[in-house]
Amino acid sequence: MRQGQERLSALKAELDELRDTLLDIEALSPSGSDRQIERLVAELDNFEPAITMIGQIKSGKTTLVNAMIGRPGLLPADVNPWTSVVTSLHLNVPIAPDAPVATFQFFDENEWDHLVTNGGRIGELSMRAGADDEVRKLQEQVAQMREKTRARLGRRFELLLGQRHEYRHVDEDLIQRYVCLGDDFADEEMDDKQGRFADITRSADLYLSAPAIPIPLCIKDTPGVNDTFLMREQITIRALRDSRLCVVVLSASQALSSVDMGLVRLVSNVKSDGVVIFVNRIDELSDPANQIPEIRDSILKTMARMNGPKDPRIIFGSAYWANAALADSVGNIVADSAEALRKCADALVGEGAGERTSRGMMWRLSGIPELFEVLGDRIARSAGARVLNHVRQRAANHVSGLRASTSLATMRIDGDSVQVMSPNEVSRLLDGIETKARAQLKEELDRVFSAFAARVNQSHARFLERALDALLQHLEKNGEDAPWQYSPDGLRLLLRTSYQVLRKNLYAACGSVYETAAQAVTQAYGQVVSVGVQGFSVRPPLPPEMPAPVSLGTTIALDLHSSWWKSWWKRRRGYRAYAKGFYSLIEAETAPIVAELRDRQAAEIRAAAEARLEEFLAEQRSVLMDVAEKGQVGMNELQELFGVRSQLERAEVLEMILEELSEAIAQTEEDAADEEVAIARKGAAA
Repeated sequence: MRQGQERLSALKAELDELRDTLLDIEALSPSGSDRQIERLVAELDNFEPAITMIGQIKSGKTTLVNAMIGRPGLLPADVNPWTSVVTSLHLNVPIAPDAPVATFQFFDENEWDHLVTNGGRIGELSMRAGADDEVRKLQEQVAQMREKTRARLGRRFELLLGQRHEYRHVDEDLIQRYVCLGDDFADEEMDDKQGRFADITRSADLYLSAPAIPIPLCIKDTPGVNDTFLMREQITIRALRDSRLCVVVLSASQALSSVDMGLVRLVSNVKSDGVVIFVNRIDELSDPANQIPEIRDSILKTMARMNGPKDPRIIFGSAYWANAALADSVGNIVADSAEALRKCADALVGEGAGERTSRGMMWRLSGIPELFEVLGDRIARSAGARVLNHVRQRAANHVSGLRASTSLATMRIDGDSVQVMSPNEVSRLLDGIETKARAQLKEELDRVFSAFAARVNQSHARFLERALDALLQHLEKNGEDAPWQYSPDGLRLLLRTSYQVLRKNLYAACGSVYETAAQAVTQAYGQVVSVGVQGFSVRPPLPPEMPAPVSLGTTIALDLHSSWWKSWWKRRRGYRAYAKGFYSLIEAETAPIVAELRDRQAAEIRAAAEARLEEFLAEQRSVLMDVAEKGQVGMNELQELFGVRSQLERAEVLEMILEELSEAIAQTEEDAADEEVAIARKGAAA
């Protein structure tokens, strides 16, 4: 299990080193200001990068997750097709001794009503397209599901909606009760039966120990995307929204089939370095050594044709082999799988080079070590680098403030005359800085998001106009009987481009306002203390990272080239009816996606930008108020307050810590710049 964990181990060492540095700073900090260091330590302790696993049903995704956490059989691999459950596995996350380690959240009444009234989103699609047969089929399936659920839960059914069940233990039986397929039970007393709550469970959170994994991780196992309801798609999109790294699990026997085009849509809006493709079930290939290169080429061609991530990392493996190796059941694997393993081993190390079915060889060929190696590298370069740099920046600001405080204390001890503002004066000074900074940020954000909304609305209108024009041209050229298709990818591309422009403009706006605020705070130090500290400056905070616009992967009716369109087409008579009906259908389909990007996601990004400024201003206020209050105490109290006998010694220690932090920040920024250049060159070459 420790194979492939080297990069995560190195990241843990960096996190631990920074944590020790923070504790050193805390020891040198006066009482009161150490709360800032406590918050930074907590930020490191709460660092939990998320990995979202997505794939179609029967790709072996859940079996792969079990292997990754070293717990064969923990999560049920045969999940109820009606259950839309995201299972979040929180590994090595520190929690209180009396905290629950398993939490299951049920659908609330509104969510359930939306599902059972019209079949969720796919029901909406059916009704808009006029596919009465599809609607009736969905209604029958939903009615059947509802009756089965009521039979299981009885009179408690309505009372359970919206509830949360918590437990202080985790085992397979408990998990299966909430997320796994159950039988049709007639007995009302079925609390311990498999699948009892499966139909109404929306999400599961499990807290587990994984000693072989060096840092806390959250692995999210999402429902398969290729089921009737498309409700899973929305669940998966929500899971991806909170994650910067996703693993797309494909089956080697049908890698990137037509069903998987939905997967390409989902991941096409995630940065390329945030996508890893794991081709599972190579144990089912008859000639894996020769078939794997063919599958790889096919995946890359399909990704390029469908505007998927550029040059994704593709890993081949077998969750079946991984779980067999973990369970020490190498000798019990099926004959065909053993033969595939032998052929893979021959291709890897050459024929006649020893035992082909050893646990070590099976684990290596399972792909798990390589998967963790890739994930560890990407976590370290993305989420890990961000949290390290963010905490270092804030720690450096804190140390800079302590240096100013140290200069004041040393001058008082040496008998120098230093003029210090009163706390009230300092508060008024900071009020002015904060008011101005907030107003500047509001003005900049208003400009940025107003331009974004206008561009998104324009893109939406242009797409509708072009789609309608394409339909009319088709009718004029080919008549009403010829089949017609139109791709919504143009809209996705326009919206994605608008989002990229938003990212650029937001970073520029935040960077400018944050820098101006930092300069104002730097000047405030000199005004408050009336002394200059050589080399002193306050670092501005980093702009918040923008999440990927994963909602653009939502299925649109135009993606469905099937009986949907035939049913819609047959119900229209005449060009005007086609045009009017088509425009209304696509406008209704795309409007929620546009609103999600323009309104909800934009509001979250704006709130994050404002929160980052508020956090910075609050920290600086705390430091400056502390400096001002020191001007009202005597020398003995100062010595006691600082907790060190020699202020010069303390200043030297702070200087050394600041130098170390500055070097680390500079190195991180240099690495990030080099990576941006490499990505740009790679994109230009492509």
